[in-house]
Amino acid sequence: MDVYQGAVAALVPFLVSERSYGYAAASGIVLAASLLSSVVQPLFGALTDRWPMPWLIPLATAAAGLGVALVGLDAGYAATLAAVALSGLGVAAYHPAAARLVRTAGGSGHGAMSWFALGGNIGFACAPLLVVGALALPGRAGWWLLAAPAVLGVFLNWPPSAKGSPAGRAGVPAAARRPGDDWRAFLRLSLVVVVRSVVFIGLSTFIALYVRERGGGETAGAVALFALFAGSAGGTLLGGRLATRWGRVTTVHRSYAAAVPAVAGVLFLPLPLVYVCAALAAAALYVPFSLQVTLGQDYLPTRMGTASGVTLGLTVSVGGLASPLIGAAADATSLRTALLPLAVLPLLAWALARRLPEPPEPQTAPASR
Repeated sequence: MDVYQGAVAALVPFLVSERSYGYAAASGIVLAASLLSSVVQPLFGALTDRWPMPWLIPLATAAAGLGVALVGLDAGYAATLAAVALSGLGVAAYHPAAARLVRTAGGSGHGAMSWFALGGNIGFACAPLLVVGALALPGRAGWWLLAAPAVLGVFLNWPPSAKGSPAGRAGVPAAARRPGDDWRAFLRLSLVVVVRSVVFIGLSTFIALYVRERGGGETAGAVALFALFAGSAGGTLLGGRLATRWGRVTTVHRSYAAAVPAVAGVLFLPLPLVYVCAALAAAALYVPFSLQVTLGQDYLPTRMGTASGVTLGLTVSVGGLASPLIGAAADATSLRTALLPLAVLPLLAWALARRLPEPPEPQTAPASR
């Protein structure tokens, strides 16, 4: 599924060169994928808290793939926005339902969510290579090839039955007895998620253009984007291990402190080192990824779908809302100047995360007689 979130960012350099979009217009494509997704993801999360919808995951996967493929019709800017918005809607519907299913099936630990997040990060990392390879084909064949992962995803995620599967059961596991919802902590965590998303989506939207502007070609830009997404995969797995050693909250705020020099390195170090800094920045930004999802679910134990819709869904979408502002600033000044705030924002995430409470572990209720 996340291959399509990454594909939207990977399409930006192509749309700039082939359709003569400016920075602001190109970032509007990312906004189209993010705006609808950001608004409706908590709604989808609330719906999955109330009703079992095992069919939602394959349907969302199909919408995400079809939307990206329809961009290839080149029926005008408005039609491109609509196609990307359809893909964003699919992403919005998928994440809360899938994250809730992972947590109810995987229990209270971090392992299952880390592997789930890793799968998404691998999709992100493969997206630039998939886009470059597919669009090298003549005509529109490459655009329809971009829909192939969605076809496979629909097949793999098709529910065997609405009853008996984890997706068909509402609520938390019966053996888990959790304290009440902590909305104050959850709202603070949500602010951390928003700040992190602005930084990562801003980088993923413009790093390929930035590398190209500094003398690299389209291939160099795709490599930089791949390094960014590949680093995120390593960070996700590292997050679970560090949380076991330090605790989730400590791991989260330390990772944001580490992100500051890495993002600055992307902007100021020579081009070959940009790839290394991109991977390090992504790793630092993705160490908290799965941890924030489980923290949100533990802050709202009776609303796990809603918590997933915000912490996981908004993590991969809300940053797109800031992309047009970055693009407009780049058109007015320079791309490096427009990206400078991304090196400072992790400090805000660090300050907010330091005051998060570590939620208590779920307690197992005695077995009924």
